[in-house]
Amino acid sequence: MICLSPADGFSQRLVDEFGAEHIALPLDGKSTGAVQELVSLRYIWKVMRQSKPDFVFNFTVKMNIYCGLVCALQEIPFANNISGLGTAFIHDSWLFRRVRQVYGLVNQRARHLFFQNDEDLSVFRDKAMLGATPYTLLPGSGVNLQRFQVSPLPQSGAITFIMIARLLGDKGVREYAEACGQLKAQGLEVRCLLVGPVGVSNRTAITKEEVDGWVARGWLEYLGETDDVRPLIEQAHVLVLPSYREGMPRTVLEAAAMGRPAIVSNVPGCRHAIEPDVTGWFCEVRSVKSLAQQMIRVYGLSPLQRQKAGDAARLRMEAYFGEDRVVQAYLDCLPN
Repeated sequence: MICLSPADGFSQRLVDEFGAEHIALPLDGKSTGAVQELVSLRYIWKVMRQSKPDFVFNFTVKMNIYCGLVCALQEIPFANNISGLGTAFIHDSWLFRRVRQVYGLVNQRARHLFFQNDEDLSVFRDKAMLGATPYTLLPGSGVNLQRFQVSPLPQSGAITFIMIARLLGDKGVREYAEACGQLKAQGLEVRCLLVGPVGVSNRTAITKEEVDGWVARGWLEYLGETDDVRPLIEQAHVLVLPSYREGMPRTVLEAAAMGRPAIVSNVPGCRHAIEPDVTGWFCEVRSVKSLAQQMIRVYGLSPLQRQKAGDAARLRMEAYFGEDRVVQAYLDCLPN
């Protein structure tokens, strides 16, 4: 098994825990420069030519397009996982329109496509980006229900909200920070935690200086990034994700598996991750006011009401979102 991706803090785990061979890919997620993109494309071409894989699974928009294109040209069977539409669909420009056009052409050469919510599937169908390629609708990336087990909600101290995400503008991080500031300004006894990497390779990445400013104002606590979110979820009563669009947000699923309800924006992906007013609550996208109102609403619930929502979230994960479903779907599309 070969894993081709940019090197990061988790690359060695692929080797140590799964016995994979990891090849560091020179790819910048936020780059749109022709020279850098051609370097990445040429590197992928070289790796595919030398390794001659029997089948390739692609993830993320750039790899779906670049590696999918290389596989099509080298006649290597491949599948693309559309785990979200990303910046190329949230924003519009001549460049992003061309990206979507190429994306559709590559998808039509794939052996299989995987989608994580039906609204993303509808977008690809409406824009003629599917062709006759078979597809499967997955429950996101699934969640490991043995690893993410139920833990009791905190019984004392401040009501604690947590956001776990790459620190991107498109994830709604700024809206979360400002909403936390509004709750603090009203004198509510809350803790607001923020977890995730800064300086991410993305056009909407948030800087460490901006995060430091929020911390200095007392709006939130920034806990950095971690390879194990479970101890942090255990500290919280509610997860918050006011993202602009998702495929199927894994952090919401992991928190739900641990018995935590969520406040999410009412957008594709996020709205599929909860059952409204049962396992979580909606806020309006890009609205600090709406998010703050929902956080205040959850703050005002009784402990029993929050626990009931958390219990329902876990039961929903058990019924629909087990990781084994996703793994089996991938295995089923491999050639015999």
